[in-house]
Amino acid sequence: MSLTTKDGARGAAKTAANPALKKIWITAGVVVVLALLVLAARWWRGTAAGEQFITAYPGHSDLPEHAPTGIPAWLGWQHFLNAFFMVLIIRSGWLIRTTARPKAYWTRNNTGLFKTKTKPKKISLEIWLHLSLDVLWIVNGVVFMVLLFATGAWMRIVPTSWDIVPNAFSAGVQYLSLDWPSENGWLNYNALQVLAYFAIVFLAAPVSAITGLRMSPAWPAKLDKALPMEAARKVHFPAMLFFVGFLVMHVMLVLLTGARANLNHMFAARSDDGWMGVILFAVAVAATAGAWFACKPVVIRALAGMSGKISK
Repeated sequence: MSLTTKDGARGAAKTAANPALKKIWITAGVVVVLALLVLAARWWRGTAAGEQFITAYPGHSDLPEHAPTGIPAWLGWQHFLNAFFMVLIIRSGWLIRTTARPKAYWTRNNTGLFKTKTKPKKISLEIWLHLSLDVLWIVNGVVFMVLLFATGAWMRIVPTSWDIVPNAFSAGVQYLSLDWPSENGWLNYNALQVLAYFAIVFLAAPVSAITGLRMSPAWPAKLDKALPMEAARKVHFPAMLFFVGFLVMHVMLVLLTGARANLNHMFAARSDDGWMGVILFAVAVAATAGAWFACKPVVIRALAGMSGKISK
């Protein structure tokens, strides 16, 4: 083997090792920072100032007097459908991002209610799946919004007092100290939960929907300058990462802060320690996992073929 070949092999090995080494350093750095934050939170909670602050702001803001109590059944169904569609949207979005050369394309049937003057655009099956799931997610979201405001349930996820800020800080410190705030999601969410749900429902969801629409063939050409394609792409992927992070944290906290009671609230619309919520949660996970693994070319092709022409 020549010196040039040896140097090339060493360089390739070094290049391959650098990303892995970088990830190790980043992971180690995150662990160290989290450990320091935990130690700082535990120290501060033990001071007189920390104790007084948490006593004054326990981590929960009081709800308005006329706020509804409990979690209704419709919210449980909405919760499941939203999670179901969101997981599949993430799955299909990742397919789009990792598919270099689509093997098949879909063209809408230009007939009936969806007939247009312009010729339908041809899109990949991965994009078709993503957009179809987007439509279902948005329809579910519209129903959710209507019921949310019609029943007054919005008061549970919209801050109604400025003390949400110090209470959110208090809840964050309690989480970091590993001595978590008291939980009773049936009656009221803690301040950090309220802010997180508000951000997901009223900020992240609309941003994801609008930027997704901008990248779809349905976006009106006359509005191109209002939201440039490149700007939409730069925002859409980070929004997906935000949803992924929220889902991971949400599921983790649900399971670690009284799994049976939390799952009963969310899936069975009841406040007890029974097993119905766990059973329904298991069914929901199985359905979502089944749909995830069903996102195969043969299945996508069959579904897309019901509403358009499949071509290469």
